[in-house]
Amino acid sequence: MTSPVSVAPIPVGPSVNARIAGELGVRESQVRSAVELLDGGSTVPFIARYRKEVTGALDDAQLRTLEERLRYLREFDERRAAILESIDSQGKLDAALRAQIMGADSKARLEDIYLPYKPKRRTKAQIAREAGLEPLAEGLLADPTVSPEAAAAAFVDADKGVADAAAALDGARSILVERFAEDADLVGELRETMWTRGRLVTTVRAGKESAGAKFADYFDFSEPFTSLPSHRILAALRGEKEEALTLTLDPEPAAAADLEDVPDPFAISTYETRIAARFGVADRGRPADRWLRDTVRWAWRTKLLISLGIDTRMRLRQAAEEDAVAVFASNLKDLLLAAPAGTRTTMGLDPGFRTGVKVAVVDATGKVVDTTAIYPHQPQQQWEQSLATLGALVQRHGVELIAIGNGTASRETDALATELITRAGQGGAKAPTKIVVSEAGASVYSASAYASQELPDLDVSLRGAASIARRLQDPLAELVKIDPKSIGVGQYQHDVSETKLARSLDAVVEDAVNAVGVDVNTASVPLLRRVSGVTGSLAESIVAHRDTNGPFRTRAALKDVARLGPKAFEQCAGFLRIPAGDDPLDASAVHPEAYPLVRRILSETGTGIKELIGNTAVLTAVRPEQYADEKFGVPTVTDILAELDKPGRDPRPEFKTATFAAGIEKVAHLKPGMVLEGVVTNVAAFGAFVDVGVHQDGLVHVSAMSRDFVKDPHDVVKSGEVVRVKVLEVDVERQRIGLSLRLDDEPGAGKPAGARQGGGRSGGSGGRSGGSGGRGNGGGNEAGGNRGNGGGRQGGQRRGNERGGGRGEQRPANGSMADALRKAGFGR
Repeated sequence: MTSPVSVAPIPVGPSVNARIAGELGVRESQVRSAVELLDGGSTVPFIARYRKEVTGALDDAQLRTLEERLRYLREFDERRAAILESIDSQGKLDAALRAQIMGADSKARLEDIYLPYKPKRRTKAQIAREAGLEPLAEGLLADPTVSPEAAAAAFVDADKGVADAAAALDGARSILVERFAEDADLVGELRETMWTRGRLVTTVRAGKESAGAKFADYFDFSEPFTSLPSHRILAALRGEKEEALTLTLDPEPAAAADLEDVPDPFAISTYETRIAARFGVADRGRPADRWLRDTVRWAWRTKLLISLGIDTRMRLRQAAEEDAVAVFASNLKDLLLAAPAGTRTTMGLDPGFRTGVKVAVVDATGKVVDTTAIYPHQPQQQWEQSLATLGALVQRHGVELIAIGNGTASRETDALATELITRAGQGGAKAPTKIVVSEAGASVYSASAYASQELPDLDVSLRGAASIARRLQDPLAELVKIDPKSIGVGQYQHDVSETKLARSLDAVVEDAVNAVGVDVNTASVPLLRRVSGVTGSLAESIVAHRDTNGPFRTRAALKDVARLGPKAFEQCAGFLRIPAGDDPLDASAVHPEAYPLVRRILSETGTGIKELIGNTAVLTAVRPEQYADEKFGVPTVTDILAELDKPGRDPRPEFKTATFAAGIEKVAHLKPGMVLEGVVTNVAAFGAFVDVGVHQDGLVHVSAMSRDFVKDPHDVVKSGEVVRVKVLEVDVERQRIGLSLRLDDEPGAGKPAGARQGGGRSGGSGGRSGGSGGRGNGGGNEAGGNRGNGGGRQGGQRRGNERGGGRGEQRPANGSMADALRKAGFGR
């Protein structure tokens, strides 16, 4: 369970609540109520579902945004308080400065104001002040008609370290440079000017053309800061980190004469002109004008340009991280809420060549009932023996589904499964269905402490096969056992803040688990710990109590679990379900606190609970307003009635499969103009990758998704969705496929593979694939960097391949969770 707000609560003034309310477009009272609930230990899923009257029906997305902003603003307030205390201790805090600090609306502005008062190492300006040179600096700035050399002569003092007039002028310049660089209003203005006018420029480092080939799109690259998409920023930063690229932040100098609002321009850049205007420096032929002009230039080039460059770089990274985290979170949500195949006996095949294909059969509940290893491929080539072994397992356990991992030897193993199904279906017998699923993270699970505890008698390799089978039955229940980062549907996930990424992904998992609900009598510890109000230790206590005392018969029995107190019960009870228990309501999302309300409805409608549940005719006749009271308002009563109509309903879609075209097994088999069915494997900022059954995903660029402008590809498709696409272009040599969702597009028309939407060059740097820890072949640009060589397992155990095999296959809507790590530089 994620912590509601990790920062220690401090008094939140009306201004904070009002600011959040304005950003969310809701009433301040709604925000105040939500903050009180979060501070009281309530979780977002609980508040969104069961406290609608209190918050005015804020949904989970609004609450997550509120939670993040609350964290930020509390940290902001803590920093503001620390700055006020620091300045006050220096005896420099007056009413005007306090008002300025209290009026700061961002962390950057706050730090700008604090800069002159921030304790720092002894600077040249401080030394100059100690030498008594401040009057010289102020005098020259106030009266440029004075000759600098003549004025400086009066300040020569060897005892104070001022040897001559030149030394005095150097000291005076240091004082003015520091003053210019610490003017909060000026710094803020220049920062925004640099952001709106500046560009990111990258070039290849000498001698790195070959080693840095995956960054070829950035060997001579330039794009304005304001139009840079997140994946290009992160790719450029990675290229710099790997010492393949030189990255420059160009402020884009402009002639000062272009700025009509700046009088008497003389500086060579917009920025120097603004500094000069701020302090009344102008070139009017006066004795001190040239010295002051040089001082302005020195302030810009040695102080402000450097500090603003650091600020801009941080701003670019933060903006890119936010987008990258949002992409990962969106894809993860789609995968976790993908359609489950359900309670069907499933055989998991974990493909391999030399080490063989690991096999695990799990029953309808996910229990492992049989395991083995077969060696149908090179070098052993035990094809017939393998078919016999698998056929016997299908007959013995009544296998309905065959889940095939998508890593090394996947296509060859798919061909084996195809023949198995053909033989199993002879004579009219019902044959199992085969589906390729992503094995991303399977090795992480196999080697985990939890897997050792859950499957202690299985070899590590066989645990992977069991995980592959289970993730087809119920992707949510299986994937929660794996660190979300290892599922690998992120965009440059290893280049972003781990804390920010983990917090976002944990929130996604928590929301997904609570949206679906959990069977408390079958759930694993990793699944239970994602339930609202349930910590890791409490999840272990629930399982221990269940193992000792048998299945829970009622929700009320949860109160007997050690360390499950009233608050935890309040938070978790509505999300923990007990199918076939003593009380039918315990199998629904109706919270126990609302059971008396349900009893009242039963009494007034004259029905029993079993007769009322699912009785649409009776339930639609009930008016929510009739049962609303001080505790339960109309929204909650409406939710209760809807739940009684369809108790325990699963919000996930119906399980579907995509049927791959027979005979289309390799990239070379694709031809422009083909219309194929496929599965969306990943959605990025520049488009979506689609698996069409050739072991190499194609890209639907954002420009080929709709006739209308598409700002966010997630608005059109989501990971796991079955779609129909047209092949526009095929590059067999580079293994790149250009696809379109617009089936009337003509091949070769529109944007080619490698094109982009918007300005600048296409990005995506390639690099090592992540997720399950394997290595890809590096990506290409944003539109052409398709999956490389399959994808592998950690520690170099596996490497992908492009071998064909099989005669068409099916992939479920929840398959291929990490294929995009092998494309366009996603992950490592």
